[in-house]
Amino acid sequence: MLKISDLTTHYGSSQVLFGIDLHIDPGQVVTLLGRNGMGKTTTINSIMGIIPATGGSINFEGTELVERASYKTANLGLGLVPEGRQIFPNLTLWENLVATSSNHLNVSNPWTVERVFELFPELETRQNSMGNLLSGGEQQMLAIGRALMTNPKLVILDEATEGLAPLVRQKIWASLELIREQGMSILVVDKNLKDLLRIADRHFIIERGKVVWSGTSDALHKDKAAQHRYLGV
Repeated sequence: MLKISDLTTHYGSSQVLFGIDLHIDPGQVVTLLGRNGMGKTTTINSIMGIIPATGGSINFEGTELVERASYKTANLGLGLVPEGRQIFPNLTLWENLVATSSNHLNVSNPWTVERVFELFPELETRQNSMGNLLSGGEQQMLAIGRALMTNPKLVILDEATEGLAPLVRQKIWASLELIREQGMSILVVDKNLKDLLRIADRHFIIERGKVVWSGTSDALHKDKAAQHRYLGV
């Protein structure tokens, strides 16, 4: 579904990614792991076209994404839940959901506000609240719902549960499992390894802009040396 090959990205004259290779198959949950500052968010932003890649290939279902405008990439079926959530503070929760809703791929059973409320019942009672008055957990649920309202084939979450209370984190993980059961592919960046090992099919660990380890959840669970060396757990 998504195949990244030899991806390089720069910020001005400073190179951040040094030949990233990564792939996601249809219906998979894949993680991008690593300590802070190793290139995870840059990889995501390069996929989405927010930061232009300077080399390599990003292929999504046969379409090359390098040098493609970010809105055109999104219209192919990629939905982003960005780091920091980026909720529109001066719009209500309901307005945040409908502001970017679309169905460019003509999905037969598209995501609607009602379906988002079924996934996150907590949001329905807050639908008239302004974005800046929502709690961190509510904002994260809203950010996921907003991405789903674009009816993507692949949803990408950057720091999916950062700063959230344990009960809210479990709600987020449960929602991702439900989304996956409906056939959606997921790429997730997060630090909660225990939960990621439970829900993900494959993991890619980045160290200084390079993939230094990849494998299944079972393989990563058993490889305590890799966990300690690259993740500090």
